[in-house]
Amino acid sequence: MRRREQAEEVLRHVQKIDALGQLTGGIAHDFNNILHVILGNLEIVERRLNVGESDARSLGRPIQFATRAAEQAAALIRKLLAFGRRQPLDPKPLDVNKLITGMSDMLHRTLGEAIDLEIVLGARLWQTLADANELENAILNLAVNSRDAMPAGGKLTIETTNSYLDETYAVTEESVQPGQYLLIAVTDTGKGMSPATIEKAFDPFFTTKEMGQGTGLGLSQVYGFIKQSGGHIKIYSEEGNGTTIKLYLPRLVASSEVVEEKVIAEGAPARGHAEVVLVVEDHTDARNLAIYGLRELGYEVIDAADGQAALRAIASRPDISLLFTDVGLPGGLDGRQLAEEARQRRPDLKVLYTTGYARNAIVHQGRLDPGVELIVKPFTHAELAARIRDVLGR
Repeated sequence: MRRREQAEEVLRHVQKIDALGQLTGGIAHDFNNILHVILGNLEIVERRLNVGESDARSLGRPIQFATRAAEQAAALIRKLLAFGRRQPLDPKPLDVNKLITGMSDMLHRTLGEAIDLEIVLGARLWQTLADANELENAILNLAVNSRDAMPAGGKLTIETTNSYLDETYAVTEESVQPGQYLLIAVTDTGKGMSPATIEKAFDPFFTTKEMGQGTGLGLSQVYGFIKQSGGHIKIYSEEGNGTTIKLYLPRLVASSEVVEEKVIAEGAPARGHAEVVLVVEDHTDARNLAIYGLRELGYEVIDAADGQAALRAIASRPDISLLFTDVGLPGGLDGRQLAEEARQRRPDLKVLYTTGYARNAIVHQGRLDPGVELIVKPFTHAELAARIRDVLGR
């Protein structure tokens, strides 16, 4: 008996090492490709500038390619954080039927003419508490997977209904609580999956697609988001007979509030009106980037590299309107502690946090603490402009 337990422990250890190797190998492969594109195109820009070229047409293409690669890197990080349940979620009471209806045009464009899309929305659907953007990404990921499983065309059905998972079912599944759930079922008529494929389907970087046709992170991202939201995900599939993936999100009880999506108008970034912004960031290049961007938008900017320097600035400048701080700071005060100390002195002070990784200071159980305003790195100039105006306007 003892030898069997030892053998099983060794097997589990080997499986963990194999999974870690697959994960790190996948990250290295994708990131090295992305970094190669970024560095290569920036070298092209540098070479052309060194020989006196400054024409926008000459420099625009390599800058565009480098930017696109950087966006791919940011998307890869978001997917990895989602799988690891470290993506900072901002859940709100959500009308899922309305969300799916709003996705209809985008889904039709994504699927193409060869795929027949049918949406069946359940009546009197319960609300759930979820991050609308991440749920939309999850449904889109499943739709893309289904499209790829039907290269010759087929049918994709998205259904919603109220559901109940009882104790008998819950004990057969990992980390499932019995109770009432909102169910989203995504069904395709594609080639289906084998039992071996189903077993590995949620593993990061696992894919049955040809090299270059997918990262293998789509389903793992969906899995991480659903689990982080307190839900459950299940695959039903047979080779040659299509696939159904069911997403269960916990029912939100005793709430009639449904938060409407904010629509940010396209166009020039929202400008400031000479308000004073205190930027607190220990990473020098990141701090300089924020300073440059905010001054370009019309703000007066003061900066600090740690919490103590920031408090001194707040004490000497009562005209500071906004504290824009990284969450992770050196010197004994993290961003949350700095904000709390600053608001004791200035209760009217607006605060916007930023971070490249969800930290316990502002995120608990994978969700932003109530009242926390956050912009996640990397962000664009336009995103920062809109977020600053939004916070200052409250």
